[in-house]
Amino acid sequence: MLQGQANRARQLRKAMSKPEVLLWQILRQRPQGLKFRRQHPSGPYVADFYCHEARLVIELDGEAHARGDAPMRDEQRDCWFAERGLSVLRLPAAAIMNDRDNAVAAILARAVETSGED
Repeated sequence: MLQGQANRARQLRKAMSKPEVLLWQILRQRPQGLKFRRQHPSGPYVADFYCHEARLVIELDGEAHARGDAPMRDEQRDCWFAERGLSVLRLPAAAIMNDRDNAVAAILARAVETSGED
């Protein structure tokens, strides 16, 4: 891991968005026995959340992800993770704000699904 990415991840942990904080309050409790990491550096990227056991990257997308070249950059990022055997689940940040329970259920369902794959 690049030292710069570790420092960046540390900074991002200190400046998490409200949806990230709300989701972290749940994921840090290890639901279904799964350990999640927040602002996890991986190569040139920092994943919003990561579950190693399930090889699952969770990205919360705010409104900016639909503008400009952000969708293309998100696709490149997702491909980078996929090339390394990681599954990516993208959720709109609004889903955490409006219906956190269903968003968490979707995360856990994907984590359970991917943790059984080899």
